[in-house]
Amino acid sequence: MSGKVWLLLIGLALALLMLREHKAVAANDPRLHTGESGVVMLTAEWCGYCRRQEALFERAGVRYQALDIDTESGEQAYRALRGRGVPLTVVGQNVIRGYDVDALQSRLAPLGYSLR
Repeated sequence: MSGKVWLLLIGLALALLMLREHKAVAANDPRLHTGESGVVMLTAEWCGYCRRQEALFERAGVRYQALDIDTESGEQAYRALRGRGVPLTVVGQNVIRGYDVDALQSRLAPLGYSLR
C-alpha cells in the first residue's frame, strides 16, 4: 500500500478511537439527568467557594445533588463537563463555571428560587 493509504487508515483509526472515548465520557454528563430543572453541583471538600455556594443554596432552599470531584462518579462528571475548577454547577442544561451568583440567580429564578 502507498504511504497515503496508510496515513488515511491511521487517521480513520484515530478518529474512531476518539469518538469511542468521547461517548464514554459523554455518558457521565450530569445534563443527561437534570432535564430542564434539575440542579447538580460539582464540588470538592477543600473548596471554600463550594462551601459558600452550598450555604447560599441552603438559605434559598435550592434542591440539588452534590457530586464530589474527588470520588469516581464526581470525577467522571467533571471530565464530561470539561471542568477546570469548582464549583461547577448544572442547572437544567446550562453549565455555570465557578462561584457566580449572578449567573446562578438568572438560571435558578425561572425555577422559583431567589438567591438574594
